[in-house]
Amino acid sequence: MIAAVRESGADLGIAFDGDADRCFFIDETGEFIPGDFVTALLARSLLRTHPGAAILYDIRASRAVADTVEAAGGRAYRNRVGHAFFKQRMRKEGSLFGGEVSGHYYFHDFYCADSGSVPALLMLELCATEGRPMSQLLEPYRERYFISGEINTEVADAAAKISEITERYADARQDTLDGISIDYDDWHFNVRSSNTEPLLRLCLESLVSEEDMERRRDEVLELIRS
Repeated sequence: MIAAVRESGADLGIAFDGDADRCFFIDETGEFIPGDFVTALLARSLLRTHPGAAILYDIRASRAVADTVEAAGGRAYRNRVGHAFFKQRMRKEGSLFGGEVSGHYYFHDFYCADSGSVPALLMLELCATEGRPMSQLLEPYRERYFISGEINTEVADAAAKISEITERYADARQDTLDGISIDYDDWHFNVRSSNTEPLLRLCLESLVSEEDMERRRDEVLELIRS
């Protein structure tokens, strides 16, 4: 799809997973748009007509989501990963919209369930109303938030590794909502166990630079894989 977008000069590329409950986007330059940034863009757009609404995002997400929601006058709530947890929390908070890094997007007006077609239509609407290329809409995020994406590592004892990470970063703000989240002022990460495989999943972000993100990422991966 990346090649097709570049060759055809398309404004946007849209892909769905097998049962079409997840949606993924490619901008007009052929760059993949991370789910956190999609969540931020859609949240900002929806809050224009629903001021003050609650928006849900998952613990792996970039700070871009909460920053965008709060700047747009919404209320940002962080949640455990997984559609069962999201649907429950959407109802509890009366959330307008929720997004996961994995490409699941949830809507109050769709029974608090996830849909692939609704975010696709909303992104097309956003492109049409903004009148700017998607890469320009993403520029403020790509210049400020440097994310690793999800990185999986097979481990023999996931619980022991999470304990090791907790001890190593004891000076950070920590949260055990789902796995372990380590939070510093200018970088943060989450490590959580897969529900179905012997894997630890790492998502890390730096607010400094791409190089800083890579250095922090490699540091945490070395600890996980040692």
